[in-house]
Amino acid sequence: MSDHGRFMTRRQSARWVRTLACGLSLWAVSAMGGVQAAPVPAPETVHVRIDAEARGTPFPHFWERMFGSGRAVLALRDDYRRDLVMVRQATGFTYVRAHGILDRGVGLFHLDRQGRPVYNFSYVDQIDDGLLARGVKPFVELGFMPPDLASNPGDRFKFWYHPNVSPPKSYALWDGLIKAFARHLIERYGIDEVATWYFEVWNEPNLSFWGGKPAQASYFKLYDHTARDLKSVSPRLRVGGPATAQAAWVPAFLAHTWKDRVPVDFVSTHVYGDDSAHDVLHIDEPIPRSDMVCRAVDAVHRQIEASPYPRLPLILSEYNASYKNLPNVTDSVYMGPWLADTIRQCAGKVAMMSYWAFSDVFEEQGVVKSPFYGGFGLIAEDRIPKPAFNAFAMLHRLGRTRLPVDSDQALATRRKDGSVVLALWNYAAPVGTTATYTVGEPAGVDQQFVVDVAHLAGADHATVWRLDRRHGDVITAFDAMGRPAFPSREQIRALRQAARPAAPQLLAMHDGTFRVDIPPQGLVVVELKAGPG
Repeated sequence: MSDHGRFMTRRQSARWVRTLACGLSLWAVSAMGGVQAAPVPAPETVHVRIDAEARGTPFPHFWERMFGSGRAVLALRDDYRRDLVMVRQATGFTYVRAHGILDRGVGLFHLDRQGRPVYNFSYVDQIDDGLLARGVKPFVELGFMPPDLASNPGDRFKFWYHPNVSPPKSYALWDGLIKAFARHLIERYGIDEVATWYFEVWNEPNLSFWGGKPAQASYFKLYDHTARDLKSVSPRLRVGGPATAQAAWVPAFLAHTWKDRVPVDFVSTHVYGDDSAHDVLHIDEPIPRSDMVCRAVDAVHRQIEASPYPRLPLILSEYNASYKNLPNVTDSVYMGPWLADTIRQCAGKVAMMSYWAFSDVFEEQGVVKSPFYGGFGLIAEDRIPKPAFNAFAMLHRLGRTRLPVDSDQALATRRKDGSVVLALWNYAAPVGTTATYTVGEPAGVDQQFVVDVAHLAGADHATVWRLDRRHGDVITAFDAMGRPAFPSREQIRALRQAARPAAPQLLAMHDGTFRVDIPPQGLVVVELKAGPG
């Protein structure tokens, strides 16, 4: 994959012009022997208007129903399970997706000396039992190839654990494995439970995660066998694909399954904020990190609507602001506004989105060398929550009915009890986009949101939760420590304390109006409750 450049929106351009004008004014004063200190720019004003009684639309929490994780065998680790519980408590999520349930490390399949298949479900059961005991169901990614079943034992992906990505050497053996796996799950957990799971065939077959040639046709063959195998065990099992990177192959996949009458219950694909528009949308337009994920979701949503299966659910089974390890992105408070705006843009077009990943108990690049290296997880090594964790916890407060709002920097929702919950944010691009952490303030200025809420009788205050560089940002404390690669136990305790979300604040409301200041890269969630009478 290749990174892409960013371009300035009109709003960003206006800010740049104001910043430049301020700098030129300061230079002029300095040249005349005046004061050297730069004036503090006045906050921009953002007006937001909401009617608490407006007719809304359903707003299921699609962004927090599923999370990705490190490879499946890591689910046996205590720190993985503790992180799982933390994220479950913060978001109430239901599904977890991991690579490698068929890998050698899980030990599910091998051939005996006579070449007969042997199935060992010991680790599979421990993995699934551990998830279910913690209130989470498997979203089963069927991959990668067990070594004894691989047509090319040397075809291994570059991950630290080197999974085999070749097609099966025998589809009879592959069929037997998938059927035995499905039967075992049903025998252990019951069809009523397993029918609530999802089975996704492989991972990103359009990239080097799949060694079949030609890639698309050979993947379709794998999909056909797998889908029919699962449905032969029980038609209630849910299967889908193509699990591609960069929102690829969906029209061809659906045309193929329709033509050959192959079962398909959902469409899955992946996209990241720094995927290029050329790779994803096949255009040369520069699309900023803030828009890429939902531009791709919109495109695939329309592709499904135009297919023979217009009501098929779309599951974005991997997404994040970056597929790289960028500390100034995935470790930073930038993730708060990025996530909120992604939810705003994608709502109504996708059934589930699986943030990659819930934890930095993660080994694709090897053993973790520092707690904050731009990892994908919400929780860093040693159970230290990142700003992204706090963002998810805050946005979990949103209601289940979305209200109209006249701003692209706001989400307005209503709960069943009539209370209104808002998300407000001041988006600013990351400070630097390299793997080296860059200390500095993001471009942009503070913004004052003036929020007018009609028809919320008796409300005299707003309860406000904040995420920014002064609230709920562990990185400030980590920087002050000198960014130690291996923090001491005392430092770990201090970092966990620093990572805690800031206590909520109360703001006065007058005649349905309140004001709140938000710095660049700041996220605010506001709860408004109607008073008596």
